[in-house]
Amino acid sequence: MIVRFGYVAMSTVVHNASPSKTMTATNFAKLNDREAAIRKLERLAAENINNSLRLLKHNRAHDIKVYRYSSKLIPLLGHELLEGWNPIPSLAESFAATGDYAKEHGMRVSFHPDHFTVLSTHREDILRKSVEDLDRHVSMLEAMGLDEAAMCNIHIGGSYGDKDVAGKRFVRQFNALEERIIRRITLENDDKTFNALETLAVCEEVGVPMVLDIHHHAVNNEGDAGYGFWTRVLETWKANRGGFSMDSLPPKIHVSSPKSEKDPRGHADYVDVQQLLAFLKDIAADTAYLDVMIEAKMKDEALFRLMEELPKIDGIKRINQASVEVFA
Repeated sequence: MIVRFGYVAMSTVVHNASPSKTMTATNFAKLNDREAAIRKLERLAAENINNSLRLLKHNRAHDIKVYRYSSKLIPLLGHELLEGWNPIPSLAESFAATGDYAKEHGMRVSFHPDHFTVLSTHREDILRKSVEDLDRHVSMLEAMGLDEAAMCNIHIGGSYGDKDVAGKRFVRQFNALEERIIRRITLENDDKTFNALETLAVCEEVGVPMVLDIHHHAVNNEGDAGYGFWTRVLETWKANRGGFSMDSLPPKIHVSSPKSEKDPRGHADYVDVQQLLAFLKDIAADTAYLDVMIEAKMKDEALFRLMEELPKIDGIKRINQASVEVFA
């Protein structure tokens, strides 16, 4: 099994390259010249997108092919103070540059809209904002010129006192999305509500791939922390979605380690190699390729440390700076 590792948004190695520079709503509201304030937001956004390109170049130098863009590329996008503002066309050149680089170097990129994007909600205002947020994320990927291999990963959402009803509501509201959005979505199990098997069942029903988070599965599994369902997860990545074949796209998982015994859901700075190794060995016989998104606090530094540790283990061969081969 060939395993590629990636990381989320920020680098702890590359300095002065934040892709999430922002302006607070309070400071925006204080500026008397609204048009000048909006231009400042757009300049910040262009800087964030350019820093994302800098990080892609950093990734290329270290053979990192898997990367998640920051969802805060455009400051205050979607905030009520800026209702009707759509800066994406004005940022077209910047978006195209990072998208072109990702395509040229075969990089798999994605977004993960935040926890306020909830399609299981029973509130119309939250649903409307969630759909608008998904539309904005998909629009940014489209502005980058990326095909549907570039996706947005979300959770099912809250249970609101009745998980079965909430799950069915998610399916109904998900199926009402525009097709261009549906084709970009993956679903991930969470650490408190919808566990891996429940999320998998929804993925199978709506026909989207599942991103298994093995840390979330460890803390939310109804007493079964095994991976007997993995072959079903693999099947969710094989569907032909709206004319886009998934055959060449490896399944993706998320990995992180508990921050402490007192905070088992929090993310540690680095990845516990033994926990990850147990999962990789378990699935290696059934899986040809796998992409792993590292969600540790130390970002790319955690990736580099993991790449120092893994090749020392029997049954694992280093391929390059960010990939290994795991033998069953």
